[in-house]
Amino acid sequence: MATTYSSSVHRYAIFLSICTFILLIAGALVTSNEAALSVPDWPLSFGSLTPPMVGGIRYEHTHRVIAALVGLLTIGLAALLWRKDQRNWVRYLGLAAIGAVIAQGVLGGLTVLLYLHYGMPVAHACLAQIFFGTVVSIAVFTSRWWISDLPQVEDHGSPSIHTLATLNAVVIFLQVVLGAGFRHRDIPVWPHAAGALVVLAMVTWTAVALRKRFEGSREMSKARISLHAIFGLQFLLGIGAWWSRITTAEAPQPMPVMVTLTVVHTVVGALLFALSIVVVLLCYRLVPRRREVAATLPSQVAAR
Repeated sequence: MATTYSSSVHRYAIFLSICTFILLIAGALVTSNEAALSVPDWPLSFGSLTPPMVGGIRYEHTHRVIAALVGLLTIGLAALLWRKDQRNWVRYLGLAAIGAVIAQGVLGGLTVLLYLHYGMPVAHACLAQIFFGTVVSIAVFTSRWWISDLPQVEDHGSPSIHTLATLNAVVIFLQVVLGAGFRHRDIPVWPHAAGALVVLAMVTWTAVALRKRFEGSREMSKARISLHAIFGLQFLLGIGAWWSRITTAEAPQPMPVMVTLTVVHTVVGALLFALSIVVVLLCYRLVPRRREVAATLPSQVAAR
């Protein structure tokens, strides 16, 4: 690939990914502690940049501060990409990240100003996952591994691994949407529970395909093991989070066990979605698409 590796850009993208993950934790703490409306105004908090950090205010205002930091860091990443990366599509992806983080901030504000109505909390939660996936993708695109000459592996199965990995990511994202809908009390729990079984089937199908078709690929093996491990953890956390909600349903306020299990379940779900995107990128980087393979056959025959 005609580009030069920049360790500073790659490390910056990793740092932003970590900061975004911390922001997801902060957002999950706001929802799980029912603190979303503890600050009634936006963008300031009670008309101030430094409100009293008591009760739910400490969760909501901390979330806003981290979000502002992530927004500034995103602008910095886009500037670095425009300056140091020769690939226009990567530069424009950096600009798209700025657009996503701005839209995310606006949705967060509307969530407060519209008193959690009109699906704003769910949209805010889902866009956060998309932004996280975008930043993680940029970290992959700016890595030394991505721009290196890598041995290609052929896919002889059906459907193609590109289709399968993409479908896996879509199914996991839809489960994220259902999870957000349940957490924000827009839908009952059963669609999310049913979705978990669909994700189980999809992750298993994808992992089996990776094992059978690309057993000799170190990258594909790591992707398969990671998919199994993170989904298994997420599935168990989901059971634990639901158990904690049932057993503390009569409590006058969110109990620590419920908050902890719900937050961890939420952020591990974000990791699973980000990993599903990485698997898609791995497949497109290492496995030529079939039309590309077919296009090379005439020239190969002529050369013989």
